[in-house]
Amino acid sequence: YHAYSPTNVRALQQVAESGDRERYRAFVRLVEEREPATLRDLLAFKPTTPVPLEEVEPAEEIRRRFVVTAMSLGALSPEAFRTLAIAMNRIGARSNSGEGGEDPDWYYEPGPDTPHSRIKQVASARFGVTTEYLTRADELEIKIAQGSKPGEGGQLPAHKVTALIARLRHAIPGISLISPPPHHDIYSIEDLAQLIYDLKQVNPRARVGVKLVAEAGVGTIAAGVAKAHADYILISGHSGGTGASPLSSIKYAGVPWELGLAETQQTLVLNDLRSRVRLRTDGGLQTARDVVIAALLGAEEFGFGTAALVAIGCDMARQCHLNTCPTGIATQREDLRARFKGTPEQVINFFTQLAEDVRHYLAQLGARRLDEIVGRVELLEQAKNIDGPGATLDLSPILAVPGGPDAPRRCLRERNDFDDVSGPPLDDQILEQALPAIEEGRPVRITAQVRNHHRAVGARLAGTLSLRYGRERPPAGLIELQLTGQAGQSFGAWCTHGLRLILDGDANDYVGKGMAGGEIIVRPREEPVDESRPHVIVGNTVLYGATGGELYVAGQAGERFAVRNSGAVAVVEGVGDHGCEYMTAGTVVVLGETGRNFASGMTNGIAYVLDLHGTFPSRYNSEYVGLERVTEPEDAERLRSLIERHVAWTGSRRGQQILAHWQEYLPRFWKVVPHPAIEAPAEQPVRRARQAVAAASAAD
Repeated sequence: YHAYSPTNVRALQQVAESGDRERYRAFVRLVEEREPATLRDLLAFKPTTPVPLEEVEPAEEIRRRFVVTAMSLGALSPEAFRTLAIAMNRIGARSNSGEGGEDPDWYYEPGPDTPHSRIKQVASARFGVTTEYLTRADELEIKIAQGSKPGEGGQLPAHKVTALIARLRHAIPGISLISPPPHHDIYSIEDLAQLIYDLKQVNPRARVGVKLVAEAGVGTIAAGVAKAHADYILISGHSGGTGASPLSSIKYAGVPWELGLAETQQTLVLNDLRSRVRLRTDGGLQTARDVVIAALLGAEEFGFGTAALVAIGCDMARQCHLNTCPTGIATQREDLRARFKGTPEQVINFFTQLAEDVRHYLAQLGARRLDEIVGRVELLEQAKNIDGPGATLDLSPILAVPGGPDAPRRCLRERNDFDDVSGPPLDDQILEQALPAIEEGRPVRITAQVRNHHRAVGARLAGTLSLRYGRERPPAGLIELQLTGQAGQSFGAWCTHGLRLILDGDANDYVGKGMAGGEIIVRPREEPVDESRPHVIVGNTVLYGATGGELYVAGQAGERFAVRNSGAVAVVEGVGDHGCEYMTAGTVVVLGETGRNFASGMTNGIAYVLDLHGTFPSRYNSEYVGLERVTEPEDAERLRSLIERHVAWTGSRRGQQILAHWQEYLPRFWKVVPHPAIEAPAEQPVRRARQAVAAASAAD
């Protein structure tokens, strides 16, 4: 049995095309009359006193709880992506952008429809994550993992990376885009709390959620996520997102959402955390029965991926990764995209019928609102008269009732915000001073003291500027913030055009995270006493996922400097291990020592490294890049101009010395150049031949 057999696919599509109630019931019968295939097939509802159907909340309210789960622009064609977004926006529900970003032109299209996703995802590669992108969201979702391939990052094959997709992801066409398994700014729950804080600073209107996968121990992780002040937690099951996942992961990784959701609900209730966060689940949901069982196990919101695609025409050809989708949904080929026939009305029809059926279940369970059954696991029991392997399972751990009778079982707060005992963010204090620049376009210069408990300084200003100016780029330095002291984590996060941050002092980790424009200057208050010793003035993971802007650091940085840099220009006087890792665009100048494994995974962009001691050839990653001396006049001029700009902003003594003895230092620079891109392999001849035979048979 396959959950989406050709018969089931056609039945669902008939529902989507017609919106007919009887056809919906026929589809449900096909699903529910199968042999048990999932854990929820082994569960049954306990008899209760029903209520009249007319007393149950309307389908329009229930539909708002539905989500089209994360499927990126890249995995999906632009036409399919927009259709899903428009449909969910029309009914007040949500679609998720996935990790590929969006076309910013869509944010400014005249109505009546909104063609971009209300949920915007932030994944480990930070593809497409710009200040503009973040500020156009109603929800921001941090993807820790995917249900169908826990422990692996997202994967987009080279043949799907077209010019459009490369532009949106700040990469180059024809290169496979693989997200690293970890976020390089998340190695603990405290780090996750910092990213949540950063996102709430740049877009204070958005709810911030975290996507986890169903696995043993996920409840403990979810408890940490709730304490990190996420507003919602998504528990993703192993049946989700299998369209382009490796076969080994599809078969052997992940567990059903029922297990992960039940464990998460129980852990949060027992630790008095359930009232803080909303729970969402996905991973193979198809029917109203699935939705109601998920609600009884603790979910308040429900994600659909494959079902939504089938509604707009997916025929389950299982060619998502090959770029040969015959219905134009999971392809970037223009000839195939032209075949796409899906409409928002098809998605709306499916979810409307689904919501109406949820109303019938609520009436049978004696509930007038879906909120009334969230976490009411005592209304479930293990089904009787089950044959086969399912009869050997004991589901009592899933059906355990956590906590006392008065323990909250659902979210009771609109937001799970952080109450900072050290006081309000520094941006809140200076935002009022910046209003003349934001509202009237008058340049503003602001001075302030900064302490290490001031985190994400500049993020709120950046988000406000981005919303105010949109596609219009404000003049450089419209808001100049001159700070003195020790900045906390994420100094200059999401910095954007028109914002200039000057710090006399030092900063913690994640300086310039997600920088999209503007300038960040960090210079020491005092020159080092011994210049032969390391003088680190910014921490680890600087410029993570930056897409633009300029950074000048008159000192050394920690590890993973410019990791996933996708367009920023930076000058620094030394870096730790893994510098320029996964870099896809931009220019980095290092006027000093580097650590090991420099430029691992670097596929585009340029780095210049000053090698005074001849050690750099043993410290770069030769698998991805090569070394050249700076011999071309254009390169030499570019390098010199960047160092001059560095000196002008920071007063760097090292930069001054290099410029004063330019002809002596120039031969000691290495130019780090990525190896030429390997063209995406052509389609396999066997597949081409098979398709040709199929086409000929169809013609006959």
